[in-house]
Order: sequence, then C-alpha cells, then structure tokens
Amino acid sequence: MTEEGAGRPERDPEAVSRFVEHFAAQLVAAGMPRMPARVFAALLVSDTGAGSSAELGETLRISPAAVSGAVRYLDQQHLVSREREPGSRRERYRVHGDQWYEALTNREAVIRRWQDALREGVASVGPDSPAGRRLGETLAFFEFVEKEIETIMERWRAHRDETFGRD
Repeated sequence: MTEEGAGRPERDPEAVSRFVEHFAAQLVAAGMPRMPARVFAALLVSDTGAGSSAELGETLRISPAAVSGAVRYLDQQHLVSREREPGSRRERYRVHGDQWYEALTNREAVIRRWQDALREGVASVGPDSPAGRRLGETLAFFEFVEKEIETIMERWRAHRDETFGRD
C-alpha cells in the first residue's frame, strides 16, 4: 500500500515488513488465523489505516482470494470495516482507532450466550452435582468477566479521551 505525504519520515520497508510479520505471529500465537493476522497488521501500519484487496495482496504478496478470506474473518470479528471507494465498485478495508474496543465489546454478546447455555447446563445436571458445581463456577466466572469488561471499557474511554483527546 503506497503511502503519500510530505513531512513524514521515510520508512524502511524491510523494517515495516518485519514488524507486520512479527505482530502477525503474535496474533497467531493468541489464536487468530495466519492470513487475517497478516492483513490486520498490514492495515495497522498503513498511515491511512485502509487498503484495497489489490494493495493488500501486493504488500503481503498474497492472492486476492487470501485477502478476501482474511477480510471476511476480520469483519466478523469487528476488527475491520468495508467501505466502497467513491464512484467505484471496489471495496477498501479499514481499521479504526477503536477496533480493540469494538471487538471486545462485541464479545459481550458471546459471553451472554455462554451464560445462558451454562445456566441450562447447571439446571440439567443439578447445581449440587460435581458437574453442576463446575458449570456454576464457570458461569460465575463469565458473569464476573462481563461486569469487569463494562468497568474496563468506561475506564478506557476516559483514559483515551485524556490521552488522545475527544474525537
């Protein structure tokens, strides 16, 4: 992805490429599939935070199909958004400054579904059985996490505003 603009320091393309691969490897180690991790890292290092399928493919030396599959995964995880280029049918993919916030916030719905399933499990095996106690403890953990996420997100918004200013 080409980056234009005067006044920006020159980048070492090899250093940027090494960072993309290193950060992608960290994301893979945390459970993200390899291609989405590479595409996400490439978008993060782009000054615009966006790129087309062709640009991403060229930057990462991967096929358009690989970019498409990666973007589909990242979109489902709320880590990128799709945009139409004005006057074109081409799509651009964008990361936003709040992508981590959005991704974590969207996990709350998943946590709530797990809680519902765990409640059903506790009821089905009995709360006083060994399995019921284990499921109950797991349920209590997710209830705790859900409350803590809300608190953390409030603290993050205040910290972000103080550190980076309001949008």
